[in-house]
Amino acid sequence: MYRFLLTRQWVSLTLIALVLIPTMVELGFWQLHRHERRVEQNSLISRNLKAKPLPMTEATSPGHTVPRADYWRQVTATGVYDTAGEVVVRRRTSADDRIGFHVLTPLILADGRAVLVNRGWVPAAADQRSFPAVPAPPKGTVTVTGRLKADETTSASGIKDLSGLPPRQVMLISSAQQAKSLGRTVLGGYLEQSAPEPAGGAPELIPEPDHESIGAHMAYAVQWWLFTAAVPVGWVVLVRRERSDRRAAAAAAGSSTAPERATAAA
Repeated sequence: MYRFLLTRQWVSLTLIALVLIPTMVELGFWQLHRHERRVEQNSLISRNLKAKPLPMTEATSPGHTVPRADYWRQVTATGVYDTAGEVVVRRRTSADDRIGFHVLTPLILADGRAVLVNRGWVPAAADQRSFPAVPAPPKGTVTVTGRLKADETTSASGIKDLSGLPPRQVMLISSAQQAKSLGRTVLGGYLEQSAPEPAGGAPELIPEPDHESIGAHMAYAVQWWLFTAAVPVGWVVLVRRERSDRRAAAAAAGSSTAPERATAAA
C-alpha cells in the first residue's frame, strides 16, 4: 500500500523534509536569541541613560576599554576645548539619514588629560575631501554631559582602509589614535554630547539610541516554528493523497477490465 514511498521521488521528498525540520527549528531559535539580545540591550540603554551622571574620570582612564555594561552611561567632563586638535569623522549620518561628519573635539581637563567629545553631526562640504564648516565650540571652561561610548575598532565597524584620508579627517573614533596626534594623554572611549545644546543648533546633537522598539524577531521565531510543524503535517497529507489517488486508479483499472473478462468467459 505504501510501497510508493520507496520511489526516488518520495525518498527525495522525505529527505528534504527531514533536512528542513531541524533547519527551521534552528532559524527559529536564532530569531529568538536576537529578540533576547535586543530586549537585553534596550534594558541596558534605558538603565544607563537614567543613571546619575558620573564624572568621565571615574568611568574611564587612559587606555581603558569601555565594557559593554557601561555603554551609554551618562557622564560629565569639565575643561577647555582644544580646537587645534579637532577632527571630523567621515561617513556619518544625521537623524534624517543625510551623509556628513561627526565633530570630534578634545576637551582638556584641569590635570592636562583630554576627553574626546563627539559634539554632533555637520553636513559634508561640496567636495567630500574638504574640511566641512564646523561651528566653534564654547570658549573658556565648560561642563559637558553625554553618553559614554567605547573606542571604535576596525573589527566592529568593518572599516579596514584607514589610509589616504584628508588632513584632520578620520574614519573611526579612537582615543589611542588621537592621543598620538595630540601628543597628550587621552581617556579611553569618548563622550557623545547630549548637553548643553549648541548655539544655533549646530552641530546637531546625536539622538539617544532607540531603546523602545524590540523589532519583529519574536514573530519571525514563531513563524519559523509554525513552518517546522507544517512540514510533517504536509508530508502526511501528501502521502494520504497519493495513496488515495493510487487506490482510485487501481479501482478504475479493475472496473475497466471486468467487461473484457466477462466477454472472454462467454
